[in-house]
Amino acid sequence: MKKDFLKYQAQTTPHPLALEISHAKGSYVYDTKGKAHLDFVAGVSACSLGHCHPSVVKAVQQQAAKYMHVMVYGEYIQKPAVDYTKLLASLLPAPLESTYLVNSGTEAIEGAIKLARRVTGRSQLVSAHHAYHGNTMGSLSLMGFEERKAAFRPLIPDISFIRFNHIGDLKKITEKTAGVVLETIQGGAGFIEPKNGYLKKVRQRCDETGALLILDEIQPGFGRTGKLFAFEHYDCIPDILVLGKGMASGMPVGAFTASEKMMASLQHAPKLGHITTFGGNPVIAAACLATLKEITKTDLIAQTQKKEEIFRKKLQHPFIKEIRGKGLMLALIMKDSKIADHVVLTCAQNGLILFWLLFEPKAVRISPPLTISIAEIEKGCDIILQVLTQLEQ
Repeated sequence: MKKDFLKYQAQTTPHPLALEISHAKGSYVYDTKGKAHLDFVAGVSACSLGHCHPSVVKAVQQQAAKYMHVMVYGEYIQKPAVDYTKLLASLLPAPLESTYLVNSGTEAIEGAIKLARRVTGRSQLVSAHHAYHGNTMGSLSLMGFEERKAAFRPLIPDISFIRFNHIGDLKKITEKTAGVVLETIQGGAGFIEPKNGYLKKVRQRCDETGALLILDEIQPGFGRTGKLFAFEHYDCIPDILVLGKGMASGMPVGAFTASEKMMASLQHAPKLGHITTFGGNPVIAAACLATLKEITKTDLIAQTQKKEEIFRKKLQHPFIKEIRGKGLMLALIMKDSKIADHVVLTCAQNGLILFWLLFEPKAVRISPPLTISIAEIEKGCDIILQVLTQLEQ
């Protein structure tokens, strides 16, 4: 199987982890040798309710037995998508009321920047240094990391970059700016939180210049930070909200949400301003609906802060210089990148799944399912500490 995997399935790195999967359940992934691996990554923040949550599995199975794909996005009335977008709107502040369902976070970013240009009639976009919004050409153009995008130039033009949390850079947002695209919490950069009212100041500058504020909640959304959406921590409501990853508990999906008036601009001049065949797929929408109901009707969000505190209390070691992030979106910043690599790879041998971040080589990602138990957190932390202690010795 590994030989065929490397030969026939295109790879993203020369050395994939290549864990051969048998099945997954709850907080564990099982390999074909029967070994259980405690999952502290959740498919890179995607499996909000863990693996094969009964509510999500039931919703998917029931919908698949009724109908799957029947028509391109937006033409037919399909109950799972209608029910989901209605529930989502009820949980969001005004004016975030109309949601366009797509297939991935990066497609949602593409739709959001098209919408900003269409609504404002402007072309300039502003993004942040060390930003990560996806890997399609528009999203790649917003990436604030030249090493990863240089090989694919020319990219889309008229993009300026600001430093996250640097108020002085906000003067780069002008009357020529269509949209300012920011991660609510920077992910690839090392789980960097906004500080000192930064997002409120960005919001104010956008209001002054007529630019639209686009917040990327692909990773921190759906309860991961201790609020349903991370922007709720910072008293800043975007014009366009971009969603993905954890919204369907591991099924492929993305979305962008704005006011009904704004979203209507994609209907004309030209028609089909954004079009996608599989967006709003009823099976995926059923998984989204089941996930959102489970997150909002249980105490999972309230538990997230307590679970964060356990991680912070347990993971004390001289090699861990800092723990960044919020809720269950945490990054251990190690003494150096070699230690980070050692921790990820050695913990993998010891039955604990960890991972890296894109642009911060000293970081070790911790983004487990929201459903992870306290006992599982303590077990995983003990493995990390054992690996660090052995390395220290």
